[in-house]
Amino acid sequence: QVQLVESGGGLVQPGGSLNLSCAASGSIFSVNAMGWYRQAPGKQRELVARILSGGIRGTADSVKDRFTISRDNAKNTVYLQMNSLKPEDTAVYYCNAYIQLDRGAASHDYWGQGTPVTVSS
Repeated sequence: QVQLVESGGGLVQPGGSLNLSCAASGSIFSVNAMGWYRQAPGKQRELVARILSGGIRGTADSVKDRFTISRDNAKNTVYLQMNSLKPEDTAVYYCNAYIQLDRGAASHDYWGQGTPVTVSS
């Protein structure tokens, strides 16, 4: 059974920083893409950033100059460094990973439980 466990969310003032982390655990053969999504109250879930196992990454235009995604393949962990946070970044942030459980098996999406981020003075 695969689990994605997130940490690092919380309350921060505008202009502040947070670093989210998400570790995948369980019987895993390989972790392909990993990423972060967010969902603000009353809005649809949106992609924030995504990174492939080889390091190629993409980031939403709304956060491109402020957020950085990275990963540690040895630890099956993805990080999201968030700087210069704004009130509009307030949302629940979800970790996502595209995981292959066995050699030759298809990969599937897995989700974390979500970690809330609140940007407010």
